[in-house]
Amino acid sequence: MPKPMAPVDGRPFLARLMDYWISQGVNHFVVSVGYMKEVIMDYFGSSYRSTPIRYAIEETPLGTGGGLLLAAQEIMEPFLVLNGDTFFEVDLAKLLKIHTKNASDWTFSLFRTGEFGRYMGMEVSENGKIISLKMDSEAQNRLANGGAYLVSPSSLEKSGFKPGEKFSLEDELLPALMSKECNLFGIEFKGSFIDIGIPQDYLRAADVLRR
Repeated sequence: MPKPMAPVDGRPFLARLMDYWISQGVNHFVVSVGYMKEVIMDYFGSSYRSTPIRYAIEETPLGTGGGLLLAAQEIMEPFLVLNGDTFFEVDLAKLLKIHTKNASDWTFSLFRTGEFGRYMGMEVSENGKIISLKMDSEAQNRLANGGAYLVSPSSLEKSGFKPGEKFSLEDELLPALMSKECNLFGIEFKGSFIDIGIPQDYLRAADVLRR
């Protein structure tokens, strides 16, 4: 099955993810689908809990960056970007406040970790501006990318990538935005983080998501 459909306490992880973000004020979803897309589309249909869903269908794999550009084509206002297989307990109102205050192109949700080789590290100034992306950072207790972003659509045009191209969000799109001096900010959140691709995270997902 597609990873976002992995069951958590009897229901797909993606449904529990949507539950959380609906509670935070999200009122529309665009779901990027490719591999076994019918499983997701048949389960959710055109809405979930009265919240409309549109699907961006990748006929061939486009990577995380290419999938984002495909999904974002009709969006004209700042929007939230999420992974379908991770959960991060983020306060959306707080994230939006920082995004608006700094006229940010991208605002990152960050968390602290001492784990090496798993997360993209971030060097952040005192006012929250992203100074550099540390792909292989080994600093203890460093700030890391939590994979929940608030994005201004105009920033995607600055990136130089086009819809339909295959590329990675973390390995290619974010470095391109840094090189073009886009306005990138980050804010630390101390809530739970889960990546269901990691067995120990998947096993604790039900306890975290039923809180």
